[in-house]
Amino acid sequence: MSSMHDKWKEQQFSGESSTALAGVKVLDLSRLVAGNMTSLQLGDFGADVVKVEPLPTGDPLRAWQNQGVASFWKVYGRNKRSLALDFRREGAVELLRELIAGADVLIENFRPGTLEKMGLAPDTLCSADPSLIVLRVSGFGQSGPYSSRPGFGTVVEGMSGFADRNGEAGGGPLLPPLALADMIAGIYGAFSTVTALRVRDQTGHGQVIDLSLLEPIISTLGPEALDFALTQAPKPRVGNGSNTSSPRNIYRTADGGYIAISGSMQSMAERLFKLMQREDLLEDPRYATNAARVEHRHEVDAIVGEWVGRFDREDLVVLFQQEHITASPIYDIAAITGDSHFIERGVYVRVPDEELGSVPMHAPVPRLSGTPGTIARGAPALGADSRAILADYGFSAERIEAAVRRGVIGERTQ
Repeated sequence: MSSMHDKWKEQQFSGESSTALAGVKVLDLSRLVAGNMTSLQLGDFGADVVKVEPLPTGDPLRAWQNQGVASFWKVYGRNKRSLALDFRREGAVELLRELIAGADVLIENFRPGTLEKMGLAPDTLCSADPSLIVLRVSGFGQSGPYSSRPGFGTVVEGMSGFADRNGEAGGGPLLPPLALADMIAGIYGAFSTVTALRVRDQTGHGQVIDLSLLEPIISTLGPEALDFALTQAPKPRVGNGSNTSSPRNIYRTADGGYIAISGSMQSMAERLFKLMQREDLLEDPRYATNAARVEHRHEVDAIVGEWVGRFDREDLVVLFQQEHITASPIYDIAAITGDSHFIERGVYVRVPDEELGSVPMHAPVPRLSGTPGTIARGAPALGADSRAILADYGFSAERIEAAVRRGVIGERTQ
């Protein structure tokens, strides 16, 4: 592998995980991103996460590869154990039912109704074990006219209003270049699961969590409904600008670099204009207040952009730091790799990997002082833990051997 990531702090697997969620057993039947993002966070903070993966190929996230490496799986499969299950085999659902009976949390993202068709309706499962928490992830939720539609992030990023807000002024809508809706839903999934665990600690009762991909991303868009009610018009696309503050944009420097500036507070805009030696802008009614600047943001951007274009990027960064102005260079991952803050804080860490020696990935977030997240193990091979998981869930050696013989479960080491 490239040596670019050698600066990241090296983390060895100690075998000890965070104690925050120690003892919590999570059975993750989900596929792709949102469910894996949820169980990643639970695993980072000590939950025993069992990924139940379908044979023969496992979680489809394994197929998201770069240079032949399952990079997504190596990151989002960490702190998890893999049980490979052939759902088509006789006895597979019964085995799954017994596993669920021994779990605290069940995560699934089948199309609504699928779990019921399998004979694993949440009502039935929760009747058998009132303490069970079931997190159901879907595109549009378990109810409503769209509940049966396939739930992919691209679809809800389009329908949520996000893509319509995103994009250049005068241009078309723009989808995010990453699984944004899924990632946001995964964060909500972890939060809601921990909330349900807290309630269970108080009452002894679990509950069913209905988590759509649609609603979490809508929650990030701000007061869209209220603003529409006030104006009766959707907000226009503003590219790197803002509907709420000015100056706020990305500006090109003399050496071809880029820098982001935010004047979201009046005092910050005033500091910037004084640094530019343009105090006259603060006397001009078109630019004196934030509301006026937003109305005339194109003119503000032209003025600020012309001034920024006189300087090289690093000179501006130093100048802005001296004057306490909210601005930053635009980084790509290569620039991040050389930045001392990212390195010293350990934003990325290197963890051992049998295939590649070590792999860089983001460290657990957020940072808890008493029970910090840990990376106790790397992403498992498909079925690497099948036998051990069944044994931990109370299956006898004879039953485990029989399940392997019948092909109900698979065990792989590579």
